[in-house]
Amino acid sequence: MTERSRDAGTGTRPEGTSGGTVKRAAGRRPTKPKATGDTAKRPTARRELVENEIFEQASLLFAERGFSGTNLGDIAEAMGITRPALYYYVKSKEDLLAKLVAQMTEGPAAEIEALAADETVDPAVRLREIAHLIAFQRASQPKRFQLLLRSEADLPPEAAKAHRAGMRAAMLGLMRVIEEGIIKGQFRPVDARATALAVAGMCNWVAWWHHPGDHHFTDAEAAGHVADLAVAMVMRSADRTPEGAGPKAALALIRQDLDYLERILEA
Repeated sequence: MTERSRDAGTGTRPEGTSGGTVKRAAGRRPTKPKATGDTAKRPTARRELVENEIFEQASLLFAERGFSGTNLGDIAEAMGITRPALYYYVKSKEDLLAKLVAQMTEGPAAEIEALAADETVDPAVRLREIAHLIAFQRASQPKRFQLLLRSEADLPPEAAKAHRAGMRAAMLGLMRVIEEGIIKGQFRPVDARATALAVAGMCNWVAWWHHPGDHHFTDAEAAGHVADLAVAMVMRSADRTPEGAGPKAALALIRQDLDYLERILEA
């Protein structure tokens, strides 16, 4: 996650009251609010820890034995718990994959869409943040990403549909930011789709060359290097960056080229 996207994920604080305190109505005992909606569905810290361990053990087993060669009993044994206890967290292998899709694809896609749509932020900054978001996830959870790729053919129909939608949304977000950077004259006139695929490929490959705990880079440092490269490969050089956007700015660059051509012809 980038610093900006982490900030964006924090909630707003409730408005205060005059004097900074809330007076309790006389004669009424405070009542504990009921857990409804998202609050009721929010996983506990212990559940998150257990689910993370399930994903890690499943990733190792699927990589070693394949999806079809692994059952929930194998995962339960690796976890050191009973199979009925495992059913509390996942109902089937397919359910496990569906949760993996939600975590690895759908969540990041929503963040990428939000970043891409924020036109108040410079395209180069947005491109870096999107690349950092993707690369950091791959760096910090490489086994899960590798598992997802290996298991694409085994995804249940709904999970497969969600996975494709998330991947498409992420790609469209990258293309949108790249196109905007080109129009504003910040980025070279590259093919937006090919460039978006190249950026995604760079970020995804982190899951293979970086290992959590690597003494060369932390997860954030690895993601930062890739994000910097993603921006560097599309940025115009300083002397070729137009002053402003639009036809006039483009014509100014053309005049520079014509002046250069005239000098060559006169030499």
